[in-house]
Amino acid sequence: MNKKHLTLGILAHVDAGKTTLAEGILFQSGSIRKLGRVDHGSAFLDTYALEQKRGITIFSKQAEFTLEHRSVTLLDTPGHIDFSAEMERTLQVLDYAVLVISGADGVQGHVGTLWRLLEHYQVPVFIFINKMDQQGTDRAALLSGLRQKFGEGCVDFSGDLESSEWMENIAVCSEKLLEKFLEEGSLEKDDIRRAIAGRHIFPCYFGSALKMDGVDKLLEGMDEYTMAPEYGGAFGARVYKISRDDQGNRLTHMKITGGILKVKMPVSGGKTGDGDGWSEKVDQIRIYSGAGYETVNQVSAGQICAVTGLDRTFAGEGLGGEKASEKMTLEPVLTYEICLPKGCNVHEMFLKLKQLEEEEPQLQIVWDDTSGEIHGKVMGEIQIEILKSLIAERFGVDVTFGAGSIVYKETIKTTAEGVGHYEPLRHYAEVHLLLEPGEPGSGLVFETRCSEDLLDRNWQRLVLTHLGEKRHRGVLMGAEITDMKISLVGGRSHAKHTEGGDFRQATYRAVRQGLKQCQSVLLEPVYAFCLEIPSDKTGRAMADIQRMSGEIFRSETSGEMAVITGKAPVICMRDYASEVMSYTRGLGRLSCTLKGYEPCHNSEEVVEAAGYDPEADLENPTGSVFCTHGAGFNVPWNEVPEYMHVESCLKASKKSAEAASDIPESSRRPGGSSPGFSDDKELKAIFERTYGPVKRREAVGRREISVSDMKVPEKKEPEESYLLVDGYNIIFSWEELNGLAAVNITSARNALMDILSNYQGFRKDTLILVFDAYKVEGNPGQVYKYHNIYVVFTKEAETADQYIEKTVHKMGRRHQVTVATSDALEQVIILGQGARRLSAGDLKEAVEQASREIREILKERRDTGKNYLLEALPEELVSEMEDVRLGRKKLK
Repeated sequence: MNKKHLTLGILAHVDAGKTTLAEGILFQSGSIRKLGRVDHGSAFLDTYALEQKRGITIFSKQAEFTLEHRSVTLLDTPGHIDFSAEMERTLQVLDYAVLVISGADGVQGHVGTLWRLLEHYQVPVFIFINKMDQQGTDRAALLSGLRQKFGEGCVDFSGDLESSEWMENIAVCSEKLLEKFLEEGSLEKDDIRRAIAGRHIFPCYFGSALKMDGVDKLLEGMDEYTMAPEYGGAFGARVYKISRDDQGNRLTHMKITGGILKVKMPVSGGKTGDGDGWSEKVDQIRIYSGAGYETVNQVSAGQICAVTGLDRTFAGEGLGGEKASEKMTLEPVLTYEICLPKGCNVHEMFLKLKQLEEEEPQLQIVWDDTSGEIHGKVMGEIQIEILKSLIAERFGVDVTFGAGSIVYKETIKTTAEGVGHYEPLRHYAEVHLLLEPGEPGSGLVFETRCSEDLLDRNWQRLVLTHLGEKRHRGVLMGAEITDMKISLVGGRSHAKHTEGGDFRQATYRAVRQGLKQCQSVLLEPVYAFCLEIPSDKTGRAMADIQRMSGEIFRSETSGEMAVITGKAPVICMRDYASEVMSYTRGLGRLSCTLKGYEPCHNSEEVVEAAGYDPEADLENPTGSVFCTHGAGFNVPWNEVPEYMHVESCLKASKKSAEAASDIPESSRRPGGSSPGFSDDKELKAIFERTYGPVKRREAVGRREISVSDMKVPEKKEPEESYLLVDGYNIIFSWEELNGLAAVNITSARNALMDILSNYQGFRKDTLILVFDAYKVEGNPGQVYKYHNIYVVFTKEAETADQYIEKTVHKMGRRHQVTVATSDALEQVIILGQGARRLSAGDLKEAVEQASREIREILKERRDTGKNYLLEALPEELVSEMEDVRLGRKKLK
């Protein structure tokens, strides 16, 4: 019988006994015959000399073992905060994790970071509280502390698993479990497995890995209470690590997430927005266990392996049908100059260091042309020591690291439209980007709002690719930009002269030109800290935090120790740990985790010290290149709007808004004057030229709510008036329809059609309701009349926006056309075509006003106490019946 396969990771704060537990698991399961020890340098998974020497895990390792019902790949991850990026990459391929906590130290600062990452990646967790053999460890207090930190889902699984008390503790972790427990009085193991997999329950085990106490119960629990994931049949894999073996062969470590991978099988990856990609063949498949490995001909979904033959992969990449991993949450906050010895070839060494960057992407090795220096980003001092040893061992070069500096970032506070134009002779591209401030921590978000009539879809994809392929520099000090939304709103290509590289240049210049117009903000990294000190040192600590521009969240005293939590800039706290050790005489402890980026506390000083001139940065120009008399010439960023070929989106919006403000309120809002009937012959002719004859669809089994047959108090003069409604935009803007759409989109669509039929019957506009159907392959489009309104489903590759723009363009100058939508860009475009705009909120208000007026009319009629036949007929039929009564006409 084939056993289900699991990928299990072990995580912990440094020195919690993680590698010792891994050693115990492998020994207990029979994978190794002899127990090694970290302090003796003989641990099975400490395969590198540096790890054996320092007694810490630096690189993630793989080992294989089997249980009664499971085969398991064990991934041992680094515990030191300086190597947390390696740990985070591993999390993205785990099925379950074992979080090791030291019973002697409790929940330390880095454990909180690990827990947040496990929650972020939705990894089910088993908790092992280690070192319970040490004096002073209190099982009940530790479990209480875990529940306080991580929630009531932390349940002791090392005791009696049949007792009613244990079952009750399990049941309260989930509403479903509690409901079943109250109904049936017990829970099945499958119920508990699903709750663990859904992160409602976190089984806790107590013991001592060094003395092999509690390891057997942990293994039994993992065998009994885990569920193997289900995978698809098509091949997919996720790369989580790149390394090199002793012979220099490049290894791609991956988890197979679908199908089967075989030797010599072509593997595809590298797909980007412009459709490019690569395909390479796998030469060898290795299953590692410690330092050794076994070669196999194929691996199945769920397994972890390392392959040779793939030279273009990178950590986080998705292969085959697998999507790429999401952006890492942990990142370095320090950058250092890498100083080479005299006589060393700088360019050759730079290429070698780029190889190292493949294995540790967070290094971000860069070459600074201005200073002629190589720079890299690191997490801390321990990582620097390891890197120096690694470079000396692999490349035979003794490097040093210069003084470290903080990694700053930049964002924007205001909105601007950036324009980039690139037009040397026989080249052409223009790009318009809307730069908007984003939420803190959101990073960069790219999207397109550009019509395909303005710029072809392929060019739009290429622009989005160029936006994401580079770390764009800000204009304050040349730092990387973040936390903003960049939207493609316009552009132009040339049928003969445009090439792909032209849009790269135009895109980069548009970003820089937009940044020059915005109000930029400098951001600095901020630590969330937890400071434990003797109570009599609290005053000194608080004064230090205030001096470091920090903020205190909470201060508590427990016995002789005080705990202070808060935040402070990294640059102020980077050396504070040694200061704490000094003034507390070794009794204090400071733990810091990166909270994120916030506005810099001394931005003017930092910007001035950087001395960055965006105009002198030739690698990142702010201006554009235009062409005249057969030659290209540079235009400064502030003069680009005078030369650009496509009208500014923001400028058009401002003009249209000013024009709209001149229209009387009664004309702009449907709740004011009511337009009369309109002749729909011209509209019908437009429909038939575009889509063919109009086919009326009868409503079957539906109650008609229209009040078009009611007599309107005041008869209005006929006027050519059209109302175009963006259907789905209105549905998702109106709360009640949005809620209905979440259950059934067809019901929401029909409800809107009924509401607008009712509204049209009272206001008498020719109402056209447009729905997107552009994703339906082969769809020719459809137009039909529903009661008294026209309903349009757009054809394939045509959005509702495009249909409305086309219709407004044809009719906007000759008729009174109003468009109901809350799409800001669409509003700008239709205003430019001479139509009026109506937001979703305004349309709702107009519909409600019409309903109120209808109710008033009905109320007046009920109050008279009389009911006349002709009052229930439409006006046209009333006139006809009056002519019959007077003898001017005869009934047919």
